Amino acid sequence: MSVEDRLKALYHLQTLLSEVDRIKTLRGELPLEVQDLEDGIAGLNTRIAKFEDDIVNYNDEIKYQQRERENNIALIDKYNEDLDRVRNNREYDAITKEIEYAKLNIQLAEKRINEANDKIEKVKESIEKVKEQLADNEHVLAEKTAELSEIVSETKQDEEKLREQAKKLENKIEARLLAAFKRIRKNARNGLGVVYVQRNACGGCFNRIPAQRQMEIKMHKKIIVCEYCGRILVDPALAGVSEADAKNA
Repeated sequence: MSVEDRLKALYHLQTLLSEVDRIKTLRGELPLEVQDLEDGIAGLNTRIAKFEDDIVNYNDEIKYQQRERENNIALIDKYNEDLDRVRNNREYDAITKEIEYAKLNIQLAEKRINEANDKIEKVKESIEKVKEQLADNEHVLAEKTAELSEIVSETKQDEEKLREQAKKLENKIEARLLAAFKRIRKNARNGLGVVYVQRNACGGCFNRIPAQRQMEIKMHKKIIVCEYCGRILVDPALAGVSEADAKNA
C-alpha cells in the first residue's frame, strides 16, 4: 500500500471506530452503573447472610445459658437438701458458699440471655433496613438493566457490523502502523488517532500547523504526526472534506 492508501485506510478505520465510540456513548455510564448495582446487591445479600448467622449464634448462646441456669437451679436444690444433713458449721458454710455461687451463675446466665435477646432484636432491625435497601437497589437495577438492554438491542447490530468492518480493515494495515495508531488513539481523550487539518491547525489539539508542514501533509509522501499531540495528520481532501468545510469546522 502506498502512503496515501495507508492514510486513507487509517482514516476510514478511525471513522468506523469513532462510530463505535458514539454507540458506547449512547450507553453512557449505564454498564458501569449496572455493574455497581449488581456488586452492591451481592454485598447486601452477604450482609443479610452474616446477620442471619449472628442470630443463629445468639440463639445457640441463649440455649447454652438456659442449660447453665437449669443446671445451677438443680445444684441449688441439691445443696438445700445437703443442708439438712450437715454435721458442723464448716460444712454448712461450704454448702452455703456453693449455693451463693450457683445463684450468681444463674444471674449471670439470665443476664447473658437478655443480652443475646437484645442483640437478636437489633440484628433483626438491621436486617429489615438492609432488606429495604436491597429492595430499592433491585428496583433500580431492573430499570437500569431494561434501559441498557433496550439501548444494546437497538445498537448491537450496528456495532457488530462496524466492528467487523474495522477488523477487516485492520488486516490490511501493516502491524507497526496499526499498533502506533491504536497507541495514539488509546492516549487521546476523544479517541481520535487520525485527524484532518482544520483552519490550518490540528483537528485534535487545534495547535497551528506551519504552512510547510501542511504542504507535506497534502503530498501524502510520508506519515506525519502532530508535534503537539502526536495524532496522525491527513489533509481534508483525503478525508473527503472540502477545503471550505475544513476552514469552517
